[in-house]
Amino acid sequence: MSALFDNTPPRKDTFSFKWQKYKGKDIIPAWVADTEFRCAQPILDAISGQVEHGNMGYILPAHHEGAIQAVVRWLKDKHNWEIQPEWLVWTPGVVPAFNVACKAYCEPGDKVLIQTPNYPPLLAAPKLNGLERVDIGTVVQNDDGTSSETISSVEGARYTLDFEALEREAADPKCKLFILCNPMNPVGSVLTKAELDRIAEICNANNVKLCSDEIHCDLILEEGKQHIPAGRESNLAENSVTLMAASKTFNIAGLGTSFAIIPNRQLRQAFTNAAAGIVPWVTVLGLAATEAAFTQCDEWHQQQLTYLRENRDMVFNTVHSIDGLKMLKADATFLAWVDASGLGVENVQQWAEEKGVGPSPGIDFHKADHFRINFGCSKAMLQDILQRLAS
Repeated sequence: MSALFDNTPPRKDTFSFKWQKYKGKDIIPAWVADTEFRCAQPILDAISGQVEHGNMGYILPAHHEGAIQAVVRWLKDKHNWEIQPEWLVWTPGVVPAFNVACKAYCEPGDKVLIQTPNYPPLLAAPKLNGLERVDIGTVVQNDDGTSSETISSVEGARYTLDFEALEREAADPKCKLFILCNPMNPVGSVLTKAELDRIAEICNANNVKLCSDEIHCDLILEEGKQHIPAGRESNLAENSVTLMAASKTFNIAGLGTSFAIIPNRQLRQAFTNAAAGIVPWVTVLGLAATEAAFTQCDEWHQQQLTYLRENRDMVFNTVHSIDGLKMLKADATFLAWVDASGLGVENVQQWAEEKGVGPSPGIDFHKADHFRINFGCSKAMLQDILQRLAS
């Protein structure tokens, strides 16, 4: 089983975004959130079949019954969510999608609530659309129910939203939209039913629409944890946009294909109008890959989760053996959020790079004394990364 994920194709000379950053340097890239794994064979076969046919002309995504029914099937099977096909709006990535949400539901000068730390394109979205960003911080929830700004103990602790800040800021009439990341990137937490209910209560009471980026929802690593799609919840269905894709789970991000699920017709029309003339259709190869991923790759998916779980635990154990570093185990994703504040160095990114590892800089997530390690790679590559950090 592990051979599937141990034998990763080399990417050094493939113009990979991740690998180009440190081209010519003895630094292992561990930053951009794609994996090193070879795609599942059914996905490659589907793409090959499309190429073999020989015509790459326009395909309207709304006509692609195979991809649409694949999404319907996947959401029902994996997330107990029965959606209507007309709720789907195809987008060429979740980043264009949450930028479209900013245009659709806000006027220039309005405020957008953003959970932080968060990945750079999401942090940038409000300003790109002439809006003011209001940060809603993340706190460490300890096993005794108390909250703290930093990690004091890893036993039973997890990251969650600062709900007091959310409630306070959402009350501002200028706040029109809350962009959430669930599972949370970079901290890796999966929000509970109680937490989503509180988000719903706050958003609904203050006429704030929710845009939930759930691109990592099929990468739940912690046993007993379960992802809850925002749009599946009755108290959010009419006031939310749920963003998903096969891209992170099946390593097809380069094919630029994702989807928004918007049950409310008026919200869906506003979203579609905001995208019109700006956002292109998703690609024919992306639709073929998504259909294959969501219909033929269940076993591959489960094997990958097992592999990533082992990788996560390897990162956790090594990080806690290095003086000055600490982290909480991520519930989900293939990303580790490392608190390097204990190193006592001025630049934690430079510290890692000097050891030959290139993580995502914490400063890009608005947390300069942290960094993010991508462990979606072979065990051999991960061992090299961890040995360098520990040296």
